[in-house]
Amino acid sequence: MDATNRLPRDARAALLRGFMCRCPNCGQGKLFRAYLKVVDRCAVCGEDYSHHRADDAPAYFVILIVGHVVVPWVLIVEEVYSPPYWVHALIWIPLIIGLALGLLQPVKGTIVAWQWAHFMHGFEHAAQEQPRWMGGAD
Repeated sequence: MDATNRLPRDARAALLRGFMCRCPNCGQGKLFRAYLKVVDRCAVCGEDYSHHRADDAPAYFVILIVGHVVVPWVLIVEEVYSPPYWVHALIWIPLIIGLALGLLQPVKGTIVAWQWAHFMHGFEHAAQEQPRWMGGAD
């Protein structure tokens, strides 16, 4: 099927499903088989994810997000309280690690969903039947 005959994909729903670590196509199947290992195929709808290309993008986005969340608070705490450096280390290092590890999987799921919704990196050749949630055949 060429680009002009593609069924539109709801990018907003796909991104939300990806962030929730669910299949962007059906929203029911799990997107990950391990912490950062994407399933080869959705167990519910059969969508193929073996060709996704998230690569290093999730780590870059997580660094950007965590940096924008934590750095202003570090500066505020330093300006208002001026704690010793060991207090900064005690507060910010675990927070940064926790946020980074907590966001990696949802951000990777969102990137895979973005690729799926926009027919990128192998998803342009995926099956184009309407998913069940859009009224397609079971």
